[in-house]
Amino acid sequence: MLDIGHDVLTARQFERSDLTRLAEVAERLEPIARGEKVCRVLEGAVMANLFFEPSTRTRISFGAAFARLGGAVLDTSGLETTSIVKGESLSDTARVISGYADVIVVRHPTPEAAKIIAGAALVPVINGGDGEAEHPTQALTDFYTISKELKARGKPIDGSTIVILGDLRFGRTTHSLITQMSVFDDITFHLVSPEALAMPEAYADIARKRGHTVKVFRTLEEGLAGADVIYATRYQSERFQIDPTVREAAERLRLDAKSFRAHAPEDAVILHPLPRDEVFGELATDIDAMDNLAVFRQTDNGVPIRMALFVTILGVADSFHEMTRTPAWPLRRRPE
Repeated sequence: MLDIGHDVLTARQFERSDLTRLAEVAERLEPIARGEKVCRVLEGAVMANLFFEPSTRTRISFGAAFARLGGAVLDTSGLETTSIVKGESLSDTARVISGYADVIVVRHPTPEAAKIIAGAALVPVINGGDGEAEHPTQALTDFYTISKELKARGKPIDGSTIVILGDLRFGRTTHSLITQMSVFDDITFHLVSPEALAMPEAYADIARKRGHTVKVFRTLEEGLAGADVIYATRYQSERFQIDPTVREAAERLRLDAKSFRAHAPEDAVILHPLPRDEVFGELATDIDAMDNLAVFRQTDNGVPIRMALFVTILGVADSFHEMTRTPAWPLRRRPE
């Protein structure tokens, strides 16, 4: 169970009760996340963003979440800006930075890196993505989005069909997603990918051992049938050698408006952790005009759910409302 002072290293650590509690807290934090309210509950606290791999959404949404709560953010982006290039170990880096900050968020190209840092740090550590292994806070964002989108359609998560499409071998968000959603009941997972990029059995087995149905497909026609949620992800071309066979298979699995209308239920939700890859085009831009596309609501949801993590592990989940007020500056956002 997630509690004060805990690290967040893997989606496996969350129970269903944790997700329910985080979602409730995130919902109460949404006005603050949108800038409609101001909260300074973390004033004086410092968060260290240690990103040793490229990131836009995860790094900035973590920073925004902490700043919206009144905390200060220290950013490191890229291995070349740290003393690791001088030979310093991850453990030494973690111990040093934990003397400067109250919580550490880390992204690293090596699986288990977050675990190593957590073992040496004196403060809570949150895994912002470790190589091809996991991305637990993206899974929290995805869960929060799925729960809201299905609720808006009058559907529960229990008993739903979730399609996971694209690079399932190296796509760490898919590993955390299937793990995270397996805490619910009677889920049917459709795993749709080129054969060379299939979901590792270790993650598929997590779902099977919890009593869920896992089906593997190589075509959109079969894979999209009966979907409540379609979760597409990009091909992690930085982690494997692209060959013509993989490229051809990926092209056949491209989700566009035509394939969606031909093979998916009309009320299916379309998600993607972003960024989309313009080369592979795994999620075509002609879907952008469809109401089914929820990717930008998904990215917005990353801020309140990460805020919920911060207030939980820093022990202010029950008191932040006492330090919430209306901002002095007028909120001006263009309508979508």
